[in-house]
Amino acid sequence: MPVLPIARMGNPVLRKIAEPIADPTDPAVARLAADMIATMLDAPGVGLAAPQIAESRRIIVFRIPADRGEGEEVANTVLVNPVIEPLTDDMVMGWEGCLSIPGLRGLVPRYARIRYRGYGLDGARIDREASGFHARVVQHEVDHLDGVLYLDRMDDLRLLVCTEEMHHLNAALAAATHITAAPGAATDAPTPA
Repeated sequence: MPVLPIARMGNPVLRKIAEPIADPTDPAVARLAADMIATMLDAPGVGLAAPQIAESRRIIVFRIPADRGEGEEVANTVLVNPVIEPLTDDMVMGWEGCLSIPGLRGLVPRYARIRYRGYGLDGARIDREASGFHARVVQHEVDHLDGVLYLDRMDDLRLLVCTEEMHHLNAALAAATHITAAPGAATDAPTPA
């Protein structure tokens, strides 16, 4: 399970629509998933999509640490050919970072609750509902499969900041809009990929 280089913004693979995977049980897909998990954990991140390691294929990996998932911990998960369905029209603003855009964070609207479907490496169908940080991570990673970066989702690019400068923005923004401080503003917390 080698740790692979992460494609950075500007690499054309990040703007392509990834190809579906015909057989989730193919051993090559399991090897790809293992390499992706190793790379995600080494980064460290909480999610990674195959295009981020220059593989234009529809597979994501993610994890939700207990301290980030509103009490819900999700172990390393592999999702092949994922599809997202919003369960509400409600959007929630939240801070996101990306392993392919290091050093920056932006305030991004995402659906508050989603259902995601896909397949595991055993070929079994996965069908789950998610909200909060869990929903945000899955939406972020599936966007990568469609050539979309979180910057494309931002409503206001004035809220794109260098991670080390977030402390200047957090107090003022929280007071003005009731948005909580960005994860990792004072520490190096894991970032969505």
